[in-house]
Amino acid sequence: MFETFCDFLCNQTKQFITVEVNPPHGASLDEIIADIEKHKLHEKVSGFSCTDNPLAKLKMSGVLSAIRLQQTFNKPVIATMSMRDKNKLSLQSTLLGANDFDLRCILALTGDPAKLSDQPEVKGVLERDSTLLLSIIYHLNNGVDYSNKPLNPAPKPIYPFAVSNAYAKDMKKLQKRMLKKLNYGARAIITQPVYDVENAKELLALFEEAKAMSIRETAKEAQLVLGQFPIVRARTANFIDDKVPGISVPKEIIDDMNLAAMDGEKKEQEVGFALSKAIFDDMMKLHGKVHLMTHNRFDLCSDLIGE
Repeated sequence: MFETFCDFLCNQTKQFITVEVNPPHGASLDEIIADIEKHKLHEKVSGFSCTDNPLAKLKMSGVLSAIRLQQTFNKPVIATMSMRDKNKLSLQSTLLGANDFDLRCILALTGDPAKLSDQPEVKGVLERDSTLLLSIIYHLNNGVDYSNKPLNPAPKPIYPFAVSNAYAKDMKKLQKRMLKKLNYGARAIITQPVYDVENAKELLALFEEAKAMSIRETAKEAQLVLGQFPIVRARTANFIDDKVPGISVPKEIIDDMNLAAMDGEKKEQEVGFALSKAIFDDMMKLHGKVHLMTHNRFDLCSDLIGE
């Protein structure tokens, strides 16, 4: 399953689409699974990803949710693991247990700070940033734990993913962070949402340069996956551009959404979907590797992808 998944990721002629799933603030994935099935989304995508308590807000375990989704749909799931809540012992233990359930794509995140949590007096662990998790996976893929002691039996190959901002005032600094993650063994890097083809072209060029500079053999086949967060509300466009670092929304899109909002919610959503569909289609034509983030709007994902 994962070998085929990664073949599609690395093959320049094949489309690769993943959809982010946010586990619930509750103890069942049944409603999420039913909604995915309702829109036949599992038939349209290469796989899914599961978040790990984004914004430090309590949700069902990302790893356990990923196992459930993977077993339900027989589709690879990328499980996000945040450094915020786990030390080296917990990270390795979780990876080994997940490996036995054949959960082998891991997205390494530093994680949002614990101070944002909705739980009282939460304290972060955070031994290091996400490169520690990438380093741990590198060790496990060589059959040893982080202290270089042999593992018996050794885990099946783990495919590490990482993340990148989509925009920076100094794009070369962004490239340096890409290179760092490739050197730690990342097989793919998923970007923050991209809203402009020229931005996407620049990211792809920077990524190819970083691959050429990397010291790792795995970097040769590494891929950049362009993130997309569809905008169907004007206030969302304005918030992302003003408040979310690492993302740039073109002024033309903000202006179009603001004008549409003046004519009511229906017009606003029609214009927003048309703009989002055009961006999605452009990204697929340009690169063919897209990761959709929609806060579980699986209807929107399905409509964007089409038949």
